[in-house]
Amino acid sequence: MQFVGYDSGDVDGSQRLSSANQNALRSGDGGLLLADAGEVEYVDLTPGTEIAYTLGERHCAGVVDDGEHVACDADGAPYCDQHSHVWVCARCTGDCLKDEMDCFEDHAVYLAAFAPDTFKVGVTREWRLETRLLEQGADRAAHIRTVDDGRAARRIEAGIAERIRDRIRVPTKIDGLGGAVDDDAWRSLLADFDPIETFEFDYGLDLEGRPVAETMASGTVRGVKGRILLLDRGGSTYAVDLRELVGYEVTEGASEREMQSSLGAFG
Repeated sequence: MQFVGYDSGDVDGSQRLSSANQNALRSGDGGLLLADAGEVEYVDLTPGTEIAYTLGERHCAGVVDDGEHVACDADGAPYCDQHSHVWVCARCTGDCLKDEMDCFEDHAVYLAAFAPDTFKVGVTREWRLETRLLEQGADRAAHIRTVDDGRAARRIEAGIAERIRDRIRVPTKIDGLGGAVDDDAWRSLLADFDPIETFEFDYGLDLEGRPVAETMASGTVRGVKGRILLLDRGGSTYAVDLRELVGYEVTEGASEREMQSSLGAFG
């Protein structure tokens, strides 16, 4: 068995799933895709769910096509060069990288906040703005501009990105777990804009402090925040980057290895 994808809205790339898995992904609680002999199972990550998998070797996760998994033994993980997919629009700064521009629909330019005081600018199609914010695990956000095509939106984003970052690494997001957004810093940032709409998100994690970053797949699901899975195990809470699980061969049953206690992470 192998973890071959996770629930991030587009399952970490343009992998085509069966209708059953598509419905599961729309449940909103997050999940992992587990392949076994070509068949794909959806591992639900609803809070309170117990999962127990031991990680083995890691290699390319291959591809999922119409609900079937095609394996790949290449060393690259989570995907080798042959199976890597980079969405060209994600690299656009206003000069179209495609043979023909095709993003003629309303796009939203937004600001997102991650506790305590990490902020980013981003762009998405307007109709999926809230979904995109949840995919990133934003704590707060503000819709600051709407434009009628993606190229114009990317140019605005590139200009704002000269002073507000446009990418945030998962370890930075994990460092802020259990904290609150700095109200003064957020208000100060928004003072330079005229937000169309603002958002606040509660992921129901009820954390009393910062969990330990770990790559594991055993414990009781506390919740999913963006691509971060929170697991309770042995009296501690762990934060797992779901992308870092993709490509691992797994066996059922929890690992017996001793885990780092989260006590040192609190306070």
